Amino acid sequence: SQSGIALCALTCCAAPGAGTSTHLWAAGEAGVRVWDVADAFRSPTSPRRWGDEASAPFRESRKTPPAICLVADPGRGLVWSGHTNGRIMGWRADPGPEAGERIGWDAHRGPVFAMVISPYGDLWSGSEGGIIKVWNGEAIEKSLALEREEKCKVSLLVEGSFIDLWTMVSDGGACPLPSVDVKLLLSDNSRSKVWSAGYLSFALWDSRTKELLKVVNVDGQVDTRFDVLSAQDPYGYETKQNLFSSPKKEKARSPVNFFQRSRNALMGAADAVRRVAAKAGFGDDTRRIEALVMSMDGMIWTGSVNGSVAQWDGSGNRLQEFQHHSSSVQSILNFGTRLWVGYMDGNIQLLDLDGNLLGGWIAHSSPILSMAVGSSYIFTLAGHGGVRGWNLSSPGPADSILRSELTEKEISYKNIEYMKVLVCSWNVGQEKASYESLRAWLKFPTQEVGVVVVGLQEVEMGAGFLAMSAAKETG
Repeated sequence: SQSGIALCALTCCAAPGAGTSTHLWAAGEAGVRVWDVADAFRSPTSPRRWGDEASAPFRESRKTPPAICLVADPGRGLVWSGHTNGRIMGWRADPGPEAGERIGWDAHRGPVFAMVISPYGDLWSGSEGGIIKVWNGEAIEKSLALEREEKCKVSLLVEGSFIDLWTMVSDGGACPLPSVDVKLLLSDNSRSKVWSAGYLSFALWDSRTKELLKVVNVDGQVDTRFDVLSAQDPYGYETKQNLFSSPKKEKARSPVNFFQRSRNALMGAADAVRRVAAKAGFGDDTRRIEALVMSMDGMIWTGSVNGSVAQWDGSGNRLQEFQHHSSSVQSILNFGTRLWVGYMDGNIQLLDLDGNLLGGWIAHSSPILSMAVGSSYIFTLAGHGGVRGWNLSSPGPADSILRSELTEKEISYKNIEYMKVLVCSWNVGQEKASYESLRAWLKFPTQEVGVVVVGLQEVEMGAGFLAMSAAKETG
């Protein structure tokens, strides 16, 4: 993609009422893009701007603040995007000539890093400083039923329906949640749980009651702050839930004495120190969590900066760790009985659900930022903006047959061209080289070469500079 229109996330969503039609969505700096997978091998019908000439036909939204995350909501026929200005926007899953916005509201003060749909239809969103908000599914449904002319009323209806989980679980000035950006969210629909992940820890939530169930670090150890707060107020979550559902009631103070509150404040200060140390590079940055996914057997898989892939059960217990590559894990995707792991160096590895390595290949020349499954393909997004689709059956027996056939017939489709390259530099001396000077200089060599590479470097050549240089040498 072109500079200023970089892409950073993918998702696939089947168009409602469109049979087998599947659309690939991408979040980018200028908004969202949509490809119809059926058009993957068609040429663009209209001229494309520089950088998109080789792309399959796509549609774009209006220009928006940069979008950094996507989640498909096929039940409502929408695709949600989270933006750097804290806004959440919903787009029609079956777009017309351009990706049309259906709904949008200001969700957070900071960027929306992650979103997920719970089994109850609620939209969960994560932002800076550990903030997680839950947007009521019924309020979203009501707002979608309103007419387009009531856009202002739609935003107000949704904006007033959220639950701030950070506020709900805080007690006596302390919160068991680490104050780090919530970069990953995952819904475990079978167990009615939602996982949220920061740099080096996870939080498990009940997706129905919004109760905080567990806080664990990357080693699987339960955070001591969560244990202390739970022991102090065993009815805290139920009380807070009642207070939230009935905002007009007078809030009762939690029976936490002075010493307990002081300890809470100290733990909060210690958490702030840990957070600053991690951001400054003093923490164990190599174990930072970069990817989170759930496999079809109910296991949770995480990928870290050190290249390791860890397996967890649905209760947040760490089971085992696998190390098949040294490069940092950037994304993980599950489909059927296979896991695709995308790495910083552009490699993709294929694992089974026991963590065994099945194969791998070089997919891109830059990091695999995101992956999505649509139709019979797995789509990968690279750091340079390139999107490629790979057959879900690869690697397999068909790949070996195809490779041998292509190798045998290589002469029929491969052309070899020899090219001369001229590489030169010019000290321009405090002024820009004129077009006429360059043309006169390169006039004769360029008739014999195919590529010319010129480097211009500025070198001080004034009288004062030369006099100082001579004085230094003689001195």
